[in-house]
Amino acid sequence: EVQLQASGGGLVQAGGSLRLSCAASGFTFDDRIGWFRQAPGKEREGISCMGNSDGRTYYAHSVKGRFAISSDNAKNMVYLQMNSLKPEDTAVYYCAVCREEVYGSSIYYEYDYWGQGTKVTVSS
Repeated sequence: EVQLQASGGGLVQAGGSLRLSCAASGFTFDDRIGWFRQAPGKEREGISCMGNSDGRTYYAHSVKGRFAISSDNAKNMVYLQMNSLKPEDTAVYYCAVCREEVYGSSIYYEYDYWGQGTKVTVSS
């Protein structure tokens, strides 16, 4: 059974930094872990998906250059370092199993399984 628990959210001022943590277990060697978020009244937005031997780490344009995903396999932990935070980053953040879908010339990132998210609020 896949279990993922995000933590580390809170209130931060614009321009500040925050690191989110994800305790992950029950996934297989082939599974990839990433993050998505959902702001109030908006659709889910995939923001990152870790690369594997065949692919590269994905970042959404909205966070590229500001966020970075990393992992500590010995601790079964995945992290999301968030820098230069903006009010529009306010959302509930979820870690999840992700995968890359290729259809013709289009590439999509899907998120298949997730746990309870952690809320991030960025004040102006």
